[in-house]
Amino acid sequence: MSCDFFKEADDRIPIARVDEMYLYEEDIKDLVAKGTPPNDSLQMVNSFINRWATQQLLLDGAERNLSEEKQIDFNKLIQQYKNDLYTKTYLEALVKKSIDTFVNNAQATAVYEANQETFKLNEELVKFRYITISQNAINEDDIKKRFKRFNTADKRFLDSISVQFKSYSLNDSIWIKASQITEKIRVLNSENKKELLKKSNFIQLKDSLDLYLMQIKDVLYQNDLAPQEYVKPTIKQIVINKRKLELIKQLEKDITKDAIKNKQFEVYK
Repeated sequence: MSCDFFKEADDRIPIARVDEMYLYEEDIKDLVAKGTPPNDSLQMVNSFINRWATQQLLLDGAERNLSEEKQIDFNKLIQQYKNDLYTKTYLEALVKKSIDTFVNNAQATAVYEANQETFKLNEELVKFRYITISQNAINEDDIKKRFKRFNTADKRFLDSISVQFKSYSLNDSIWIKASQITEKIRVLNSENKKELLKKSNFIQLKDSLDLYLMQIKDVLYQNDLAPQEYVKPTIKQIVINKRKLELIKQLEKDITKDAIKNKQFEVYK
């Protein structure tokens, strides 16, 4: 009687029960997005309730039928997973607060030179520029001439009239995957793609509406060494990951050292 007297009232509203386990309204409050049609909402809620009930029944059956030894093993795994999750999250937060993410050129070059086998290309890279214009444009010949010659004045001119291009890229100083180019320029196909992989090649293609001008500046092939600037993000991540591992090791040492100093951690011999 006295125990019942001090029980806290549970004002949650149950919507389903499996034995002594209850599912409450608050458990599904964020399940359905606002504006979802009533029929869809009802279907989603019913589906969730049925999945919850099935899971509870299976869990109950597992607990009744699994050996005590197996349940002890599982509980140890659950506890270990919880420990790993908590400590990993805590360490990541500590690392994020103190890690240096700046990678200078000397550090990047050192990683690049030490891991060249890692930076071999698995597909072709191309430096190129291109323009797509309507067929028989009034200034087609002038555009072609300037596009192929491409001196400083030509670059300024082409950039100034770029509003009349259907698509274009005049920056031929960056490396692009050949596969990305064929996806972007629909007139390229398996037959004419080989023209894209010839250094200093000028390509002129047409379809029913448009004229495509492409100038290949440089090409790198499969198994060639990727340029350092192209793999710069990967290099930076390698350096930062190494720093993270070193910082985590140091943090673990410092935490244990401080605990011993403060008599928070003792080993009894």
